[in-house]
Amino acid sequence: MGDRLHFPAVASALLPVALCILALLPHGLLGKPESAGSSALLQRVKRGWVWNQFFVLEEYTGLEPLYIGKLHSDMDKGDGSIKYILTGEGAGTTFTIDDSTGDIHAIQRLDREVKAQYALRAQALNRLTDRPLEPESEFIVKIQDINDNEPRFLDGPYQASVPEMSNIGTAVIQLTATDADDPTYGNSARVVYSILEGQPYFSVDAKTGMVRVSLADMDRETRENYTVVIQAKDMGGQLGGLAGTTTVNIRLGDVNDNPPMFDQRLYQMSIPESAPVGSVVGRIWAKDRDIGVNAEMKYSIIDGDGRDTFEISTDPTNLFGIITVKRPLNFESKPSYTLKVEGANTKLDPAFRHRGPFKDVTIVHVSVEDVDEPPLFDSVAYFIELSEDAEIGTVVKTVSARDPDAANNTVRYSIERSSDPDKFFYIEITSGSLMTVRSLDREEIGWHNITVLAMEMNNPTQISSVSVAVRVLDVNDNPPSLTHYLEGYVCENAKAGQLIQTVTAVDPDEPLGGQHFYYSLAPEAANNPNFTLRDNQDNTAWILTRRGGWAQQDQTVFYLPIFVSDGEQPVQTSTSTLTIRVCSCDHEGNVLSCNAEAYSLPASLSRGALIAILACIFVLLVMILLMLSLRTHRKKPYLCDEEENVHENIVRYDDEGGGEEDTEAFDIAAMWNPREAHHHPGKMRQDMVPEIESLSRYVPQVCVMGGGSGGDSNVHGYVLAKLLDADMDPCAPPYDSLQTYAYEGEGSVAESLSSLQSGTSNTDHEYDYLNDWGPRFKKLAEMYGVLETNAPPMW
Repeated sequence: MGDRLHFPAVASALLPVALCILALLPHGLLGKPESAGSSALLQRVKRGWVWNQFFVLEEYTGLEPLYIGKLHSDMDKGDGSIKYILTGEGAGTTFTIDDSTGDIHAIQRLDREVKAQYALRAQALNRLTDRPLEPESEFIVKIQDINDNEPRFLDGPYQASVPEMSNIGTAVIQLTATDADDPTYGNSARVVYSILEGQPYFSVDAKTGMVRVSLADMDRETRENYTVVIQAKDMGGQLGGLAGTTTVNIRLGDVNDNPPMFDQRLYQMSIPESAPVGSVVGRIWAKDRDIGVNAEMKYSIIDGDGRDTFEISTDPTNLFGIITVKRPLNFESKPSYTLKVEGANTKLDPAFRHRGPFKDVTIVHVSVEDVDEPPLFDSVAYFIELSEDAEIGTVVKTVSARDPDAANNTVRYSIERSSDPDKFFYIEITSGSLMTVRSLDREEIGWHNITVLAMEMNNPTQISSVSVAVRVLDVNDNPPSLTHYLEGYVCENAKAGQLIQTVTAVDPDEPLGGQHFYYSLAPEAANNPNFTLRDNQDNTAWILTRRGGWAQQDQTVFYLPIFVSDGEQPVQTSTSTLTIRVCSCDHEGNVLSCNAEAYSLPASLSRGALIAILACIFVLLVMILLMLSLRTHRKKPYLCDEEENVHENIVRYDDEGGGEEDTEAFDIAAMWNPREAHHHPGKMRQDMVPEIESLSRYVPQVCVMGGGSGGDSNVHGYVLAKLLDADMDPCAPPYDSLQTYAYEGEGSVAESLSSLQSGTSNTDHEYDYLNDWGPRFKKLAEMYGVLETNAPPMW
């Protein structure tokens, strides 16, 4: 690549120019070439052009391209036969070369902070053949730094804290400014720190950027927050250097350097005497200028006549003292108390003990307020034992209550009804004597829990209560009785002296010494030949047989009366009857049957078969009844009962109309000539005999004859007669029914078709609208409507 050239630095400003000139000098100027006669072993390829690197300043702002250097080969005779080419980083975009002269220019603005150097490759070619005349060589264009970037604080603004009362020189925060310029070249990146705002409280180290306390005994309670402005300047702080600033917000941290102090030397408080234990009397506060844990307090009562009656505790914030009631208060016995309370810091700093003591004392005077209290019973509860045979009117207990106030009002007594719903007791209203008004029964209710009320006569709202527990003592007033299993059995093969039943008794009474029962047979059964009783002296008894040879055919049931008595005074007795059945048993004594004759089914007929036979018989009976019912069934005539509601009558017809083409359902001739309607009795519907006879015989002939001479008048009169007859006879079918709907037929094309009240109308019916109803009403239109003049008559 050629000889590397080194020059002493004369001056920093002339160094780039000198290097460029020396790098571009021809090889022949730097030394003589070796002789041609040299040995072949010592001969080397001669280099035609030599360079090493170029230097160029960044941030060129001129209008012309920046000249960087010149490439020249000694083979270049200046005739333009040599062509220089440039490749590599930025070739063609950032750097250009004159292919004839070899001059290199920068066509874009260069920034060292973006890219510090470029690696390029150059080659000399024959312009005609494009063949390389020299091997391709690489050179570097280095961008020389200028001071074009100011120092920057990347993390600003900053937050810092330092304890108050810190000594001078206490480190607060370390600041570092970065400069993008080349730190190895000149002083462009040499940063010096200084403080612009925040003196005389803080200072900054010019080289390291450490912010420190510069004023002693700074008090947070006087000033807590400070704003410090720090400047970083390059070029070593010299004139012309670039600078950057940042802000540091410094807060003084709290230390416990202030003792607490009560804002009052005497607190006056009051509380009603009726306040329960735990009630809050008041709150006191020893103020501390410090904050946080340094202001937390602990309160205590160190003296006073209320030390045993009141207590003090710290609230959840550990700032206030809460005085509460420790024992019940009584205005009549002590109307006021005095407390000496101390408040002290819980966290102490040894460095500031000389500022103490960190505690203070105050006096609290508590006045007890008099209130109208309810009566006070002489006991918190009463317990009484009463025999259940106590007579009505027996005084159980006399309770006593008094008014604790100075007025000492009269007290009246009563029983809370919910505690004695059955009203077994009564209390005398003035004396408080509790007595019975009903007989007691321990077996029914063993305990009576009564609530007695005491009320001030002058103030009925003041009521107190006390519980009176009455235990009913037992008296032997119930006879014993056998348990409800009063049945037994004896096997036919039982022998004499065999145990057949063990009997026990129960008694609702509860004697102190426990139950003890005595058993025996009733006197009338004492000498019976069949059974005997043995008392086991353990509240049980055995029933034993006296003989053998038992048989159901002889007797199936025996009734044995048993006499039972208890051992308490007065003695209570009872007689119970034990039913003993004679049963057939197997050899192990298990009962097979206790009936005299047991019903058994034939071996050849099972129970399932018997059920099937009965089911078949039942089905046959049902079928016979159904057939008889169908045979005797007859249709009922559709006649109207005057007493029945016609709206509930349903008339069913078995024939269905055939429409317009059905000529068998009625005699059309009868409508044209009603008088001849009865002359053709044989013309009736062939497929069915009508159930309702024609109504034409009911029509008066005068109505039929009263019309005009034409066929239209006959039909019109006939219809009117029929309509009048139907309107006058409510029992004549079909039955008209008036139904009211929200929307009637008047809105339809045919309008209303109802015949109601048509008999009372004096206007003739017009049927011309039937022609507009279409082909389905054509025949009706021809029968009742007015014929057109060009239409031939139908009759």
